[in-house]
Amino acid sequence: MKIEITIDRTKKLPDGAVPALEKELLRRITQKYSDCKLTIRRSASDGLSILGGEKGDKQIIEEILQETWESADDWFY
Repeated sequence: MKIEITIDRTKKLPDGAVPALEKELLRRITQKYSDCKLTIRRSASDGLSILGGEKGDKQIIEEILQETWESADDWFY
C-alpha cells in the first residue's frame, strides 16, 4: 500500500515537523500495515491518497493520522 499525505505549504509548521510527522506516522501505520510506503510533502492543498489498500483502509489511516496529529506534544518535542 502506498500512502501520500500533502500539507498546504501556506500552513506554518515548526522546523522539522514534516520529517518528525513522517517518522511517527510510519511507526504507527506499520503496526497495522506491515507493507506500506509513506510520503509526506508540501503542496497547494491538504490531501490524503491511498493506493493499493482494501476498502475501509482510508478511514483507518485517517483515524491514525488524526490521533498522531492530536498527540504531537508527546512525540514532536
